Amino acid sequence: MAATLAQQPDGTVTLTGALTLEAARDCHDRSLSWLSAGLPRCVDLSAVTEVDSSALALLLEWQRWAGAADQSSTMAFSNPPRALQVLATLSHVHGLLGWPAVDFDQVAS
Repeated sequence: MAATLAQQPDGTVTLTGALTLEAARDCHDRSLSWLSAGLPRCVDLSAVTEVDSSALALLLEWQRWAGAADQSSTMAFSNPPRALQVLATLSHVHGLLGWPAVDFDQVAS
C-alpha cells in the first residue's frame, strides 16, 4: 500500500501506509503545496506500516521547512511506529524529531 497524506479537520496530517523510498519521494512531492498553503503543526504516524531511512529523511525535511518558515516553529510527529523510533535513535536524530531515545535494553530480541 502506497503512503497517503490526509488533512484532518483539526489541521493534523495523517500519514498512512508504507513510508519507504518511492512512497517518501511521492509524499515529499505532494507535500510541496504546504510551502504555500501552510505547514501542518502535527503529522500523525500511527497508521504507518513500514519504514526505511527515507522516512527519516522526509520527516527531517519537513522539520527543516517548519524551522525555515518560522525560526521558533517545529512540526510535531506523533505516534511514530517502533521501527521508526529505532531508526531515529540509531541515526542519532530522535531528538530533532522530538522523540526520546529508544532504550535498547527494553527492545525484545
